[in-house]
Amino acid sequence: MFRFIARRLLQVIPVLFVIITATFFMVHFMPGGPFTSEKAIPPEIMRNIEAHYGLDQPLWKQYVTYLGNIFTGDFGPSFKYSNRTVTEIIGAKLPVSLELGGLSLLIALVIGLTLGTLAAVRRNTWLDYFASSIGVLGICVPTFVLGPILVLLFAIHLGWVNASGWFVWEDRVLPSLTLGLVYAASIMRLTRGGMLEVLNQDFVRTARAKGASESRIVFRHALRGGLQPVVSYLGPAIAGILTGSFVIETIFQIPGLGREFVTSAGNRDYFLVLGTVILYASLIVIMNLVVDVVQVWLNPKLKFE
Repeated sequence: MFRFIARRLLQVIPVLFVIITATFFMVHFMPGGPFTSEKAIPPEIMRNIEAHYGLDQPLWKQYVTYLGNIFTGDFGPSFKYSNRTVTEIIGAKLPVSLELGGLSLLIALVIGLTLGTLAAVRRNTWLDYFASSIGVLGICVPTFVLGPILVLLFAIHLGWVNASGWFVWEDRVLPSLTLGLVYAASIMRLTRGGMLEVLNQDFVRTARAKGASESRIVFRHALRGGLQPVVSYLGPAIAGILTGSFVIETIFQIPGLGREFVTSAGNRDYFLVLGTVILYASLIVIMNLVVDVVQVWLNPKLKFE
């Protein structure tokens, strides 16, 4: 297992290198710059600003310098937030996105696993059709449509929760529900498909012939094997859901990292964009590694190779 993890971590290095390189040059090739504004800046002041941040150097030299700084844990300063580094901004915004992601993940797992299991056990019944319909709607309706609908219904018409902000618990209901329902739909469909495949296997029929109860068959025999497609899906899904959603944080005015990433891209804040991309990429790689380990634990036939 240790060799497996070490080998996977070594494979991460070239992947992150390619991501950092591609993102670095793409943000520098975007039109405009971090100090482009409607108000004209005198050339002398602009040259001093660019010299202060090292933007007057050749692009290849900026790239080499940035790579060297990354290895020391320095992600550079923010161009738009005076006297603040990228590390400080991410440290302040990431907990909000993690809280949103954690609540959304809990909602997604509870709804998705419950409906998926019930749909598989009660196949071709009204419960199966209901769960499948919810899954299709959740996949087809994007978050930028579902979010405003929930705001219109529960915040404006019913007044049960707040429409935006991140101050009290009422602020967390709608964004967590919106993001969670989207992932719950995929989890439900994967759970149903995996459970149906396991429930039709010979060892399940043998367990029924021996007189095992339906609940024992489902939770003791079928669920462990049926969850393997869900585990594979949760790798990149958890990385995305824990860091929040760009759309969700923008719709509900949540001061998280996703919203900050969108703002930094519009502001041409190169270092903040790069730092956020590196964080997202690292989370995806780590979660995929965790998923591989969990899959081997769920299915002993697999080996750490």
